[in-house]
Parts: sequence; structure tokens; C-alpha cells
Amino acid sequence: MKAKAPYGTWRSTISASAVAESASRPGDLVVDGLDIYIGESRPEEAGRVAIVKLSAGGAPAEDVLPAPYSARSRVHEYGGGAFNVRAGSLVFVHDSDQALYLRGPGERPRRLTPLLAGGQRRFAEPIFDTTRERILAVVEEHSAQGQEPENSVAAVGFGSRTGRYEVLLRGQHFYSSLRLSPDARRLAWLSWRHPCMPWDGTELWVAELDSQGIPKVPRRIAGGSTQSIVQPEWDQHGTLRFISDQSGYWNLYRWDAVRGVEPLCLRPADFAAPQWVFGMSTYCPLPNGDLLCTLTAGGVWRLGRLSASTGELHLQELPYTEYSTLRAAPDGAALLVASPTVSTSLMHYDVQTGALRALRRYGSPNMATEGGDDAALSERISQPSPVEYLSDDGMTAYGLFYPPLNPDYEAPEGERPPLLVRCHGGPTSQAATGLNLRTQYWTSRGFAVLEVNYRGSSGYGRAYRDALRGQWGIGEVLDCIAGANALAQRGLCDSKRATISGGSAGGYTALAALTFHDAFAAGAIYYGVSDLSALARDTHKFESRYLDGLVGPYPEMAARYTERSPLSHLDRLERPTLFFHGLQDKVTPPNQATTIAKALEEKGVPVAFLAFADEGHGFRHAETIRRTLDGEFYFYCRIFGIEPAEAPEKVEIKNLKG
Repeated sequence: MKAKAPYGTWRSTISASAVAESASRPGDLVVDGLDIYIGESRPEEAGRVAIVKLSAGGAPAEDVLPAPYSARSRVHEYGGGAFNVRAGSLVFVHDSDQALYLRGPGERPRRLTPLLAGGQRRFAEPIFDTTRERILAVVEEHSAQGQEPENSVAAVGFGSRTGRYEVLLRGQHFYSSLRLSPDARRLAWLSWRHPCMPWDGTELWVAELDSQGIPKVPRRIAGGSTQSIVQPEWDQHGTLRFISDQSGYWNLYRWDAVRGVEPLCLRPADFAAPQWVFGMSTYCPLPNGDLLCTLTAGGVWRLGRLSASTGELHLQELPYTEYSTLRAAPDGAALLVASPTVSTSLMHYDVQTGALRALRRYGSPNMATEGGDDAALSERISQPSPVEYLSDDGMTAYGLFYPPLNPDYEAPEGERPPLLVRCHGGPTSQAATGLNLRTQYWTSRGFAVLEVNYRGSSGYGRAYRDALRGQWGIGEVLDCIAGANALAQRGLCDSKRATISGGSAGGYTALAALTFHDAFAAGAIYYGVSDLSALARDTHKFESRYLDGLVGPYPEMAARYTERSPLSHLDRLERPTLFFHGLQDKVTPPNQATTIAKALEEKGVPVAFLAFADEGHGFRHAETIRRTLDGEFYFYCRIFGIEPAEAPEKVEIKNLKG
């Protein structure tokens, strides 16, 4: 029999500690023959990224990167593409010094690149060029003088060429997606220049390599400042496949020297996601010549199979809503999948049957419940419902709504639940549909959750992504407010107990909503932005001109930056606000939080601030994840006078009376 208790007070089997302990997440994925290698970020090891080998023969999974080594690139600060494997030899970027290391089968890792005095040379996306005994990689070189880092493509020797370092390409602001043709005679890559971000405009280049492996007369074959190219890949016949958004959506194309560029599959759906990190892969070849690909329309991802013989796209009927990091394997493909009831899992796709077989699971529910099993947890999973609504300016926006759900409780008749509106980062990212135990933490305690895919989000085509250009801090904020209002009008939440939370760019959106509008009663800001001008002056190279598109050129439009900065309008910020920030954050400097938190304290507004000395942009340590999740819950309980069945650890809230 269900107990009757107010929303927000319900006792949950999903604790913050359990969520943190299950927060190990997969990263880079590489297939080497019959073996699969996957990077795993482990909060319980202070965020160390291990590399796990899974053998097709069924041998137990094996850690192939001994502690304290951690495979993490910091190129563009967000990294990705930190390792590769060829014939059992592993090349990786070590987090602590960003140097390249090589580990042969049964050997200890050995450093291939020297450490720079007074600076740092970072690497990403290493690929083997075994015929020339070298590793090709994207390089980001930081000087001691604090000048803007220089990006390039370089070759690092191994074997008889150990110690040799040679720059192959330079002159562009950014490089990514190095691809060596199967005969090792041609190199393809992407590049772009300020103020473009890779989802705005990139260029696809191809060059023949001379006898020494040096690119000769690079040729731009696609792309430009208004066309985004993603993931070039050579096939065995020398044709280059890639994804372009020239149609208005990220669709599949191919190129060869005779026929030029031709479409492979045109469809009003995105076959790619924004390139925030290296090593992303949304399609791969299958052994029979078909292409396995993933595509999204309306916020839900599908797995498709593009026939090599007919060119037709066949959508696979599978019970999942997220697919990513597709890698070709001898008998099919390896990929990551998830659904609202299944946490992210590494799976094998069988080319003959089209079936998926689970290989490894992350954030597993039976790991995240205290004494529960998967069956018990499935009854406690709040599943998302897509919502669509109009903002005040007439723009259509989208979201995922999670109602409160706990089979042990029901709320008093007529009561409506408090609402947590969550703003994803980017702001070009997209709300995920896979099982997220952080979301279930809230719904199982009696909160409703709305994940907003506001304008500027990916997954809805180029026009929707571009709808936020020049409107950041205005358009997406209206979409968040309209989402909360729409749910309240439908009787799905209590409009007087609506809160908003977000991290990074989502943190800015949440803070702007709290500052310039009165729709939300409180909010939590994770490593967010409070001063746009300061961010434009003091952030890393990758995003140093990002605000040109989102807000406008700086300093020419400095007045607009001031107009949209919450720090410049403290007279309007009256809502209780909680700040979390890592002191090692290079993307959003910590003073973005400390300055406004101190000002709110002096002003008398209820405010709390938690700093984490060993965290950067995005929290990786288990204790930080636990502390912030329980801290946010405690904050809202105090603001709304909720008395939960189990009191979380306290957070000091300045200026809160009672």
C-alpha cells in the first residue's frame, strides 16, 4: 500500500552516493582486430580515465593502462580522442603531462614526446602510420608567455624513428579528424578558423603524401564558413565519405577525385552531433559494404543501415533511443547505446542478424540502488515524454518531461509537484533520452523534471541551431520559461515551486532566467557564466570567439554583453541561488562564480557557494558528484520548507532566515 506524503518528501532508494558511484562513463572506443578497447572515466579513482580491453574470445575484461596513467586529452580543454590501438600496441595521451605514450603488448608505457620547458604540448586523436613508423596527431602548443596556443598537425616517430617530431600542417586556427587512406598515400582532415565553431563552418581537405610522408598541395573539397563538415572516413576504394549540413541537416556525402562530391543520403534528420570533443563517430562501414549510421529527428536517435547496393536507408527496429561512437568490427560494429530504461551500454551489432549484444554496462541500475536489482528499479524509473510548446515570441521549443514517480508513495489529492527545469550545456548540446540516475534521484523524491531542448540545441537541423545566433541569454531563456509555464498550465507542476539548474552554458541560461525574469523561485548554477564580457576576455582558445555568434563581436558590441550579464544587474537578482564551481576550471574561470556569490551575500539575497579545489570544467570525482546532488536537494528543501524523509548533508546558505 502506498504511503501518502507531499511531493519532495519521499524516501528514495536512489541515493546521491549511489549515483556518484555509478557515474563511471565510457569515452573513446577503438576496435583492433577482434579486440575492443574503451576508455572509462572513474569517479572513484578521482576521475582517472582507464582503458579496458574486451576480447572477442570471451576472456574477462582487462585494464590495459596501469594506474596512475590516465588517458585524457586536453586539446580544446574538452579533449576526446585520447588513444588508439594497432596490432595490440596502444598510443595514448597521459592526462598529467599531455605527452604521447606508447605501450607495446606486455610492456610498460614509454613517453614518445619530450616535455616543454615553461609550456605544454598537448596531443589529440593519434593515428598510426605504421609504414613510416610514426604517429600522426593534432597538436595544441601552449607557451609560457600566455599567448594564444598554436594548433597544428604533427608526426611523432616510434621504433627506429623514436625522438623525431615533425610539423606537417599549420596555419589554421584548429584541426581535427585526421584520416589516413588505406594505402597511406593520402591524408584527409578538417580545419576551421575564428570566429567559427566546428558546428558553424569547417573545411574538408585532402592532400597526397610524398615519399617522406609530407602533404603536397592540399586541396579543399568541401565546406566553408557557413557549412559544417563532420567525420571524414576513407573506404577501401579510396572514396571519402563525410557528413555535411549543406542541405540544412547533417547528411551523408561522398567524394572521389573523378566524380567530386555526391550525396549518399539526404533526409530531414541530423546524422551527426556537434564536435565538442575529438573522436566522435556516428557512422561506420559494415563488412558487407553497408553503412551503419545513427540519426536524430525530433530529439530521438535511431539506428539506420544504408544499403551499399540500393542506397536505401533502413531504420532498425530496436528498443533504444541513443546511439553513439560507432566503430567497424570484423563481424559487425561496436557502439554505445541507451534508452530511458537502459543505462549507457557497450554493445556489438551483428551484421547478419541486425541484433545487438551487450558487452559492458555503465551507470548500471543494480549498481545504483541500495540493495535493489534491475527489476526493482525499473518500477521506479520515470520515463520521459516529449513536449512541444510555443515561447512568448512565437518560437517552437522542445523538451523532455519526467513526472515524479515512486511506487511507494502518492501525493495528497490536489497537490502539484515542484519542478526542476534543467538547461543542457553548449548551448548546442541536446537533452539525452538515456537512463540518467541523476534525473531519477529527483523524480523518485517527488520532483518533476523538464529537460529543455531550447533554440540553439542540436538534433533539429541547422536552422534551429542557428536560431540562437545573437540571441543567447534571451531566446533560450524564453524557451525555458515557456516550458515551465506550459507544464503548469497543464497541471503537471506547481508554478510557485519551479526551479532552474544548469551547467556551463546551461548555468548562464539558468542564471539569466533568475536575474531577468520572475518565473523561477530558486536555482543552482554549476560552473556557469555570470559576466559575458569577462568570459569573452578570459577563456580558452577553442571558445574564445564563440560569443561572436551567440552574442555579437566583442568589444564592438560590449554594451550588449553588459546588458545580458547577470553580474551587471545585481539589482534585479533577488532569487535564492546556489553556485558550484571547480577551482581548476579553464573554460569558465572560477571568478565567474565567486564574484557574483559574494555580491549576492553582501546584498542580502539567500546564496550558497561550494568550491572544489581539484575539479575543472565538469565534475569527475565521486565525492563532488555526491556533494553537489545532495547539496542542490537540500537547498531547495530549505527554500520551499520541504522536510524530506531523509535529510541530505547541509549546505551553508547565507542570508536565509528561519
